[in-house]
Amino acid sequence: MPGTLRDILDAAARGVLPPPDGATTVVRQHSPRDAGVLAFTAHSVVFTDEDEGWVRAALGALDCDALAATMNPRFLTAFMERTGRSNDTIDLLSVAAPLPGPTALALTEIDDLGHPRVAGSRRRRDDVRAWAADGGVLVLGRGVGGRLEVAVEVDEDVRHRGLGRALASAARHLAGEPVWAQVATGNARSLRAFQAAGYGPVGAEALLSAR
Repeated sequence: MPGTLRDILDAAARGVLPPPDGATTVVRQHSPRDAGVLAFTAHSVVFTDEDEGWVRAALGALDCDALAATMNPRFLTAFMERTGRSNDTIDLLSVAAPLPGPTALALTEIDDLGHPRVAGSRRRRDDVRAWAADGGVLVLGRGVGGRLEVAVEVDEDVRHRGLGRALASAARHLAGEPVWAQVATGNARSLRAFQAAGYGPVGAEALLSAR
């Protein structure tokens, strides 16, 4: 196993996932902002600055399937209480390789840092940039482990016309490196858009953010 969170993410972007051995790897946080859990196939990664012994003791105290322990609500609750952090949801984590050439979608960069989508992303990411399309917004920024993350937003009155897929695809042309997407597992519409744009699922993520 690679030694840092970024090493693990970079390997996953290349299609090299942790071994499906039922183990849990504990690594240090990449930044004070982000802690959490990555659940791959039969292997979990907990990224935290907390003592590894506490993590393993908390997991061992659960009466559940060991493969599901790191995403068990009781462990996540204990993790949040231990660290004073919060969690919104468990996301499906997907990644896509960059694409050459210009975007097929007309985009205008947003310079207003107070734009609601930009402001929201800046609370969770660094080096945020955003672009507006007719009926939608595309945001890129550096999040967990320094990876490049994408978020898209489509206006309600232009949904079901392929704009979400086009925005997700445009991010791949703008990036120059692998692009990561975190989508709530129940958001089927967004999941379909990212999959149609070539993003492949690699695992699940529970992100614990500092309050």
